[in-house]
Parts: sequence; structure tokens; C-alpha cells
Amino acid sequence: MESRNTFGKNQQQIGGWRMRKLKTALVCGDGGFIGAHLVKQLKMEGFWVRGVDLKYPPFASTKADDFIIGDLRDKDLVWNVIDQNFDEVYQLAADMGGAGFIFTGNNDADIMHNSALINLNVVKACCVRKVKKVFYSSSACIYPEHNQMNPNDPLTSEESAYPANPDSEYGWEKLFSEHLFLAFKKNYELDVRIARFHNVFGPEGTWIGGREKAPAAFCRKIAEAEDGTMIEMWGNGNQTRSFLYIDECLIGIRKLMDSADFFGPVNIGSNEMVPINQLAEMIMGIAGKNLEIKHIEGPLGVQGRTSDNTLIKKKLNWEPTASLKDGLEKTYYWINARIQDNVNHDYGSIN
Repeated sequence: MESRNTFGKNQQQIGGWRMRKLKTALVCGDGGFIGAHLVKQLKMEGFWVRGVDLKYPPFASTKADDFIIGDLRDKDLVWNVIDQNFDEVYQLAADMGGAGFIFTGNNDADIMHNSALINLNVVKACCVRKVKKVFYSSSACIYPEHNQMNPNDPLTSEESAYPANPDSEYGWEKLFSEHLFLAFKKNYELDVRIARFHNVFGPEGTWIGGREKAPAAFCRKIAEAEDGTMIEMWGNGNQTRSFLYIDECLIGIRKLMDSADFFGPVNIGSNEMVPINQLAEMIMGIAGKNLEIKHIEGPLGVQGRTSDNTLIKKKLNWEPTASLKDGLEKTYYWINARIQDNVNHDYGSIN
């Protein structure tokens, strides 16, 4: 296990008095898409930040003051990482990916074991170290499959999570871990915040290798295709989703963490729902290409999903405002540039 831990060195160089003035944060999963962007945001806000992951961010150097390469499934590693009462800990680390990873059934055991073990280790260490506030990233995948069979009218209000019936083992693990963090809040007064993310996308996200989600996958396929040719799509394309641009996600996270007493679980997502056919057509328009869509069999998940933002508007007086098209433009141009540069990246198994 390789580790680059400069916290003690930095503390000596900067001086203990200054370190005590800075708010401290830990981002578990800094090597992943949302985690790497979150570190940048926290640094802009003046935090001293430690990041930890199995890998460095693949598309840009980490902005963390201290980055530890390590496996959060290892209890001893977690105790070394969470070595103080951080002001804020963000638990984003998980074994995850898009439909091609989650819904095949081939990765269920690893998804449940790896992510649950990370959460068990992190929440216990946060409790013992008396961390002041902990954020846990849950997922829209916790919502019952039977409430999302109508692509035009899915039900995803927070209270609709029960009776539970997630459409994947990934969703079941996320729901279990929500209860895990809430149990530590109830029994040990750990200040926990929980958000259910809905399809977050943007530049510097996974776009190749089997773990990418729909926006990145279609940006890649369309960027690689010659005008007038064909791309493939799983299913008939009538299944619906909403997609949240990364900058909006970060605002939602920070709003929840800054709330005086609201802890969730709460949706952080967009309610601009589109059929997947329309998603692909929007990206074609951005690329200036006319392509045929060939519909093939493949893992799909539920027929419809969007974010019900009623609760977040009520509790935090906020909801996303950026349009899907604006986010897709930024994402497409970034992925297209990677393809044009013929850049190859290394992808870890925990992101």
C-alpha cells in the first residue's frame, strides 16, 4: 500500500497556530469524478483538504494539500487517514459505474462488499475521532423499481423510498449505508448529512472503460463516429433520465453541509427529464453530426427517473438552474479533445 502523507510535515512548516485557524476537510474518493471537483471547491473556500483514494484523479492533478494513496476497505488505513476531528468529512468512495457496470449482475458481490466495508470503516472512525460533520453520498438507485416503470411519470420523492425495492444491488447497498450513517447519528450524535445523487456528469469524468454513464458514453460514441454513420444504444431509447451538471452538484452538497439542522436524505439532481434518444440527439446537435441510432439489447435499469426537488427547495431554498444542454456542451468538448489527443488513462476499481 503506497501512501503520500504530508500532513505532519505541512503542520510543522506552516505552524500549528495557522493550522488551527483553517477549517479542515477530508474527501474520501478524491480520485473519483465528484471527489476531485469537490476538493477544488473546498480549496477555493479556504479549507485545508486531505484526499484519499486508490488512485490519483486521472485527468488533472489533485488540489488536495495532502493526498493518501490507500484502500479504504483497510481498517488500519482508515484510522491513519481519519487521525483527527476534521471539521468536515465527505464519504464519496464507492465501487460504482454506469449501467454497463451496475446492471449486468456480474459485479454485485464486489459492489456490495467493497462499498459497505468502506462505509463501515469510515463512519466508525469518524465517530471515534469526533469528526464535526460527515457527508454521505447516496444515490437515486435506492428508489423502488416499481415506482419508476412509467418513463413519463416516475416517483422519486424522498419518502417514496419505502417500502424498499431498489432495482440493483448497488441501490440496496446505498440504502443500507444510509441507515448505517443515520444509526450513528441517533446513537452517537454524529452530525451526518445524506444526499441522493441523480446522474452527475461533466468534464473530467469517466468516459471510457465500461464504468462511464450515459452522457459521457454518448459524447464519446458521437465524437468518434463519422458523420452519416451509426451509433449503438441499449434499449429503445424511450427510457427517461435527468442529468445534473457537476457544478450544480457541488452547490447542492455545500448547501446541505452548511444547513443548520437539515440532514436529509435529500435528492440532489435535475428535474429536466429527457428520453435517452433525445439525450443522444442533443449531443449530435452539439457535435454537428447526423447519425443513425441502432437500438440493441443491454442493461437498462428503470424505465424512468428524475429528481423530485420539492424537499430541497423547501429545506434549503435551492434547486439546480443550469440547463442540460449547457452541461452537455462542456462535457462533449472536453471528451472530444481527449479523443483528438488520443489520451489513454488508467482506471481504478474503486472510484
